[in-house]
Amino acid sequence: MRFDLLILDNDGVLVDSEPIANGVLAELLTECGHPTTYEESVRDYLGGTLRLVRQTVEPRLGRPLPADFEDRYHERLFARMRAELTAVAGVVAALDAVDHLATCVASSGTRERIETALAAVGLLARFDGRIFSADEVARGKPHPDLFLYAAERMGAEPERCLVVEDSPHGVTAAKAARMTVIGYAGLTPAERLAGADAVIDRMAELPAAVGLAQDLASA
Repeated sequence: MRFDLLILDNDGVLVDSEPIANGVLAELLTECGHPTTYEESVRDYLGGTLRLVRQTVEPRLGRPLPADFEDRYHERLFARMRAELTAVAGVVAALDAVDHLATCVASSGTRERIETALAAVGLLARFDGRIFSADEVARGKPHPDLFLYAAERMGAEPERCLVVEDSPHGVTAAKAARMTVIGYAGLTPAERLAGADAVIDRMAELPAAVGLAQDLASA
């Protein structure tokens, strides 16, 4: 068997947005009465949706987060992205090295967030028409819905898809979708990605990891 599709998470895999996003989220949750550190935000919400944040925080607060919570989050996030965001180190060269595979993006962020981030680092045109958001499915990561939807839209069987993820939620979702997963331990400690089929800590290692996965799948 050979892989037909490489599915890439966006935040933390293509764009180095997780430090910005988790800083904004921790700040906003604290303002809303749920004191949260940057480290706690990374631990609890990395790779998840804002729906997951609400589902986690509101029972602890005993009341809903403000109705404009998402709008306030995105306003701050987008402003900082446009000013500060960079691509993950080495990702462009890594993508060039695996361009024999079809690629797409499947991210927990809103479409506006994904496109804002990719545009800020010059990668939007590269994935034009091949961007899928958790807003398009009933359940976001850690459920498999988004990855299955991306595969269907791209005309690929799940078992022939290779996923690059940097979060435990994303790894869980991809495995539940019956896909092979390469974990990228950029911000996330490698041990938290133990469910992945392989783990790399530099994007320069991605082409070799893809090649090894292809070899193992074909054996």
